Amino acid sequence: MNLPRRRLLLGLALLPTAALLPTCLAAAEPEPTSASLEIVPLVIHGDRGPRRLRVEVADSIRKRSRGLMGRERLAEDAGMLFLYGQRQPSRNGFWMYRTLIPLDIAFIDETGRIAEIHHMTPCTSGQPGDCPVTRPGVPYRAALEVNAGAFEAMGVKAGDCVSWPGGGGLCAGREGS
Repeated sequence: MNLPRRRLLLGLALLPTAALLPTCLAAAEPEPTSASLEIVPLVIHGDRGPRRLRVEVADSIRKRSRGLMGRERLAEDAGMLFLYGQRQPSRNGFWMYRTLIPLDIAFIDETGRIAEIHHMTPCTSGQPGDCPVTRPGVPYRAALEVNAGAFEAMGVKAGDCVSWPGGGGLCAGREGS
């Protein structure tokens, strides 16, 4: 064993146990819940006028990974907005592992326009690898999940613009909607 590596190992052995706790505690943190997620107003601008929702924001890897897992219901005017710091490639998708309610998902491009809408059904498998992945086929910057059938009921379609505080779509000419 060379001298620098030996000093490193000796130094680690001398660290107090408490110095190692943050790593252990981070893994033991509770999963995000609806109570721990920011809720913001969101507006979908379409041919039928503005449609307003209150959405939970999933803007971190941990929050996006948890998504709507375990929820037994979602209010009619609610949803979850998945935000990303950079454009996501078309191959990155969503799955319904441990998700109990059927959902629709709108993939939103960098200008705030809905690029595609897909329907997703709960995956009953106990194995995540057995759950199908819904891929948009286009790059996206955000995704919006709502109850299955909600987009159709509201008349929301691809091309509609989505806006939310702090970074929603441009929605040119629709600011007053």
